[in-house]
Amino acid sequence: MIAITVGRTFLNAYNERFEENLSAKEFFDKVYFEYFFNHPKYMQWITNSPFVQMKSGQKPHLLQPEERIEKLANLHQKISGGEKDASIAIGFPAAEEKEFATTSGLVTDIEFQIEEEDLYLSWIGGGLGIGVAGGYSVFFNEPEILIKLYEGWKIYRKYLNDPTLQNLKGNQINTWNGQWLNFAYRKRFREDFDFARLHAQNVFSVNDKVIEVNTINWSELFFNISNKFPAHTFSGYVYSLGQTNKTLGFYPFYFSQARKITDYYKVLFGEQVALNDRQAYESLFGLHIKRACELGSIGLQALEPKYLRKYYGKDSNLKMTKPRVAQKKGESEEDYEVRKSSVEQKDYENLITFRTYKTWLLAMITKNKEESLNYTAEVAKALHEYREGSTKTDRKNLIQSELLAAKNKKPFLDALTTLIKDVHESNLEMFKNLRDKVHLMSAEDFGYFVVLLKFDYAYAERERNL
Repeated sequence: MIAITVGRTFLNAYNERFEENLSAKEFFDKVYFEYFFNHPKYMQWITNSPFVQMKSGQKPHLLQPEERIEKLANLHQKISGGEKDASIAIGFPAAEEKEFATTSGLVTDIEFQIEEEDLYLSWIGGGLGIGVAGGYSVFFNEPEILIKLYEGWKIYRKYLNDPTLQNLKGNQINTWNGQWLNFAYRKRFREDFDFARLHAQNVFSVNDKVIEVNTINWSELFFNISNKFPAHTFSGYVYSLGQTNKTLGFYPFYFSQARKITDYYKVLFGEQVALNDRQAYESLFGLHIKRACELGSIGLQALEPKYLRKYYGKDSNLKMTKPRVAQKKGESEEDYEVRKSSVEQKDYENLITFRTYKTWLLAMITKNKEESLNYTAEVAKALHEYREGSTKTDRKNLIQSELLAAKNKKPFLDALTTLIKDVHESNLEMFKNLRDKVHLMSAEDFGYFVVLLKFDYAYAERERNL
């Protein structure tokens, strides 16, 4: 029934913005039906609803205007007749009385007073869900966001009716809402965009047979909403309606914490680099939406970059060595340039990954962040100086297999005790200071710190081999 609440918030905002006084039914007939269903391509597909129930020989895309009006009349008739199952009211349980189907959600034996207006509001709210990767959608019951989504309806309808885009899929309103909101809240948003620009921004995927809206990563959307609401916390309702209905519930979205990540990125790597990398790093942050919700809130911790966990302990390390590409014997200049470009692109992606991981780890260490900005890079440099003080592999193995592979403080400090015996006098104070810092760290901070040091060690190796 959250769709009713969202629909009501939107309708109030719409009437105020456009100086109207429409009831939910009037809005549905005048606006919603016209955008969503009164065309050969629908914007939304509600299973078993009057709009998708076809008589013999009917096809949705072949319906005549009077046939679509008839389906609207069927919906009105069912609502006035007291029906309110999932095909008549968005988000309500399916019609089965004895055994609820997987398409039912929010089933309760509490008696609610549901008015006819509420059922139309549920449709309006249902068109305002924001689809994100992972098969879920989010409702934000915020008037400004809902009005922005309404502006996107008009654009999606324009593209669906464009004869040059005849392969564009319909019924993707939630997916479109996510992409549209992400695009509209970008810092570089301009009013004079067209389909080609949206395609270049990866809003659509295009092939010979079909054009469809891509699903946005929640983290990208999170960063761009934070541009508009940098200090806000909104409650978001995360759900999925489909063959199986799923409800993850209400979660606070801390948009100020997205700004914290962006600010750290700028401090660490420079404002221009942060600007250039933005689209790439925003897509790297963020757990699966379901796992993010398990944390209880959507903020800094939920932004943990993908695949970071595999670098804890001995298992993996980033390969940061700067590639050197030489032209092969017999290789054409053109083929060489293509191969070189591919290798350089891969190296750039590795750098983005390193920067993304380092930014998040630093943001997660709870104390002395300013002190820590360059601290691990300085320790990494000192570790390389120690390693290069011997031609044998014992020091390399001590650093990589014991010190940086430690999953808790004891093996780290044991390895550090071994290391300090042979360290050069000029770095002795630094390693003693490191020992004292690690002693005082919480177990959680140590986990972040040692992985951060591991990445800085790999990056320092790259710098020393340039």
